[in-house]
Amino acid sequence: MPAMSTKAAMTVPLLDLKAQYADLKADLDGAVHRVLESCRFIGGPEVSGLEEEVARYSNCAHAVGCASGTDALLLALRALGIGSGDEVVTTAYSFFATAGAVVNVGARPVFVDIDPRTYNLDVHRLESALTPRTKAVIVVHLYGQCCDLPAVKAVCDKRQVHLIEDAAQAIGAEWEGTRAGSVGEFGCFSFFPSKNLGAAGDGGMVTSQDAALAERVRLLREHGAKPKYHHSVVGTNSRLDALQAAILRVKLRHLDRWSEGRARNAALYDRLFEGARVARPWHDPRTRHIYNQYVIRVPQRDALRQHLTERGIGTEVYYPVPLHLQQCFASLGYTPGSLPESEAAARETLALPIYPELTEEQIRYVANAVIEFTAA
Repeated sequence: MPAMSTKAAMTVPLLDLKAQYADLKADLDGAVHRVLESCRFIGGPEVSGLEEEVARYSNCAHAVGCASGTDALLLALRALGIGSGDEVVTTAYSFFATAGAVVNVGARPVFVDIDPRTYNLDVHRLESALTPRTKAVIVVHLYGQCCDLPAVKAVCDKRQVHLIEDAAQAIGAEWEGTRAGSVGEFGCFSFFPSKNLGAAGDGGMVTSQDAALAERVRLLREHGAKPKYHHSVVGTNSRLDALQAAILRVKLRHLDRWSEGRARNAALYDRLFEGARVARPWHDPRTRHIYNQYVIRVPQRDALRQHLTERGIGTEVYYPVPLHLQQCFASLGYTPGSLPESEAAARETLALPIYPELTEEQIRYVANAVIEFTAA
C-alpha cells in the first residue's frame, strides 16, 4: 500500500491498562472489596480458586500460585533438585529471569541460538548442546507462540533430562491443541501487569501434571513447612496474594476474548504491512498464537523506534542484549558472534501496540507510520 504522511495526530501507547480497567471496573472493584471484607490476605479461597481455574484452563492436573514468574522458575528448578554442578540448556533470547533463575539455584546456563522466524529456541540445535551434566531444558514460548513442544520433549526423553516450560508470555497458547505449560514437568507463568493475564502487581503460577512435584512446589513456596513451623526442607516465602488472585480470577474469564482480539489486531497489521519492507511476525500454523507481543523486524530498528516515538506511538525492544552477551554471564565464555541469530534479533526487532482495546484507526495509524519510514 502507498505510504501516507503521519504526524502526532494521536497517541497510541504500547499498552493501555486503563482501558482494560474501565471495561472491568465494577467486577474488579467488587473482587478487591470482597478480599478486604474477608481479611483473608494470604492463601484462602481466592488463591485456591485461581489455582484450580488456571490448572483447568491450561489442561493441567495441578497449579500452584507463587509471588512472580521469576519465582515460578526458581521453584520449578529447586523442586527438581537442580543446583551446583548441573547445567540447564535454554534459549539465548528471552527475558533475563529465564537464565537468572538457573544461576540463582547454583547451576550453569547453556545457551542455544533461536529460530529466526519464531524467535524460539532452535530445536535442531538442542541435542548437541546437552552434556552429561545437563539436568534440564527450559524452553521459552516467546511473544505468545509455543516452541515445538513434541520435538523438544522427544530430545528430553531420549536424553533423560527434565523439561520446564517458561510460559510467562504464553498462557492459553497451544501447539497442535496442546496448551502451553502442560507438557514439561513444570509450566511457569507470570502475571506481571503487561501479560495477557496481568495482575495489579507481581504474581506467578507453576503448573504440573505430577501430584508429587506440585506438592514439592507448595512446600518450597512456604519455607518448606508442613505442618506449620515444622520444616523438612529449606524453602522460601513465595506466596501469591489473595488480592492478586481475586483480580486474576475476574480477568481470566475474559482472557480468551482478549487473546482473540489480539489475534484480530495482528491479522490487520499483517494485511496492512503486506508488500511493505517490514518483516512481519511468522505464525506457525501448528500453533495458537496469543500475541503477547506483535514484533516486527527492520534493519534500522532504532531509527524506526525514534520515528514512531515522534508520532506518539509506544514501542519496546524485547530484547536489546541477548542473554549470552549480558555482562553478568561473561564468565561463561560467550563472545559476539557466538549465537548470530539471537544477536541479529536483538538489533532488529521492535514490538508494536497489540492490546485488544486498540481501535482499527489506531492500528492503521501505527502501520502507516511504520510504512512511511520503511518507504523513505
